[in-house]
Amino acid sequence: MTRISLLKVFPLFLLTVLLAEQGIQTVQGAEVKSITHDGFTLEMAVKSAQRNDPWLVGNRHTQDAYESKSIAAGTLPDPKINIGLANMPLDTFDFGQEGMTQFKVGVSQMFPRGDSLALRQQQLELIASQYPFQREDRKAKVVVTSGQLWLDVYKAQESIALIESNRSLFEQLSDIAQASYSTALGKSRLQDIVRAQLEVTRIDDRLNVLEQELDTDTQRLSQWTSHYFVDEFSNDTQLDNGEEVKMATPLPAIKLLYPELYIGRQVQPQTLFEYFSHHPSVNAIEKIIQASSKGIELSKQKFKPEWGVNAGYGYRADDPMGNERADLFTVGVSFDLPLFTSDKQDREVQAAVSHAESVKTLKWLRLREMMAAFGAAKAQLLRLEQRQHRYRSELLPQMKDQSDASLSAYTNDDGDFAEVVRALIAELNAQLDDLSIDVNIQKTKVQLNYFLMSTPDQIILSGNGAMESDGDKK
Repeated sequence: MTRISLLKVFPLFLLTVLLAEQGIQTVQGAEVKSITHDGFTLEMAVKSAQRNDPWLVGNRHTQDAYESKSIAAGTLPDPKINIGLANMPLDTFDFGQEGMTQFKVGVSQMFPRGDSLALRQQQLELIASQYPFQREDRKAKVVVTSGQLWLDVYKAQESIALIESNRSLFEQLSDIAQASYSTALGKSRLQDIVRAQLEVTRIDDRLNVLEQELDTDTQRLSQWTSHYFVDEFSNDTQLDNGEEVKMATPLPAIKLLYPELYIGRQVQPQTLFEYFSHHPSVNAIEKIIQASSKGIELSKQKFKPEWGVNAGYGYRADDPMGNERADLFTVGVSFDLPLFTSDKQDREVQAAVSHAESVKTLKWLRLREMMAAFGAAKAQLLRLEQRQHRYRSELLPQMKDQSDASLSAYTNDDGDFAEVVRALIAELNAQLDDLSIDVNIQKTKVQLNYFLMSTPDQIILSGNGAMESDGDKK
């Protein structure tokens, strides 16, 4: 084989060898990477984020406070003791001079209006009962936030790995162009050398940008997984600020909850309502609505009188002649008369009713918000899956064929070096876009599962059954 023939064939052979060394193969346009399960997994990230969330601790303390208040609210007010000296003569200060002078000891007990004690206790218990649902919703939101951040880190990490695996190809192209240019029989031109070197520089710049994204996303993820500044509340730590942790591969395949909701493009609002009505955030609002309804009943108790019982004992000394005086005992009942109700009690009841109605709107606003967000995420998922199918079945194979054709043409003196570079760059960009689509699909599934979950562990269920719970078998 002549020297010119070797120069023609060598680039294609070298690129094939390099692709094999990098462990990257193309099967029907889909990129297959080496699989390893070592590293910081998605499940580890979300569990660590949940265990290191001080908000959950604060919410638990708030619930404890209301539970303690409810016990105190159901208890009668403390009785009152009064001690006094009555009718003491000021001229002599003689305790036995006057018959009306006495030493008095009394006790009184008030009884709140109607059933206000029981109603107030029930109201506070309902307020306290919303906090477990708030914590479940918070845990679910932490799963969504930390999970999507993990996926962002994963995308940056794998994009860097993909570009680095292709960088050597462009470096070798640059070397081949220089070798061909320096040879009298070579067909490379000076602009080919410059173009090859330029693409290597551009790849280095893209790597710097992706490394910046990786560092930024890693720091954002560490906000949730790090134990820094929350040592008192932290139960676990997996990722600290400044610590380099590799995200585990391959990309998790998250299962969608209730796949039947994704068969058609439109889902009836009533159907979504049946699913969303069991969401922890909606259940928390429902508890607030029930507490406000108790507030109406509590306000109506003000039409009933407040009762009080009092009893007293009066001790009297003997009279000046030495005769014994009888001690005195007093008992009585007091109550108020709610006569002027139009400007007080009626208004308070009306205020309680208005407050209860305003709270009810929170539930409908939340449901409308969830329906709109679910519809938007569902539409996004459908489009992403369409793009994924197009990339796997058409675009990636076509890009591969184009790069192979341009290389073949170049080695047979029928192509241009710049076209080879453009084809390889286009194939690399298509692979990066395919990776981005894969990650965005998983991020969208995380968001969709948040709306349909009943427990936070259902959100990132993977296709292999990881983290599966009984609630998933509904």
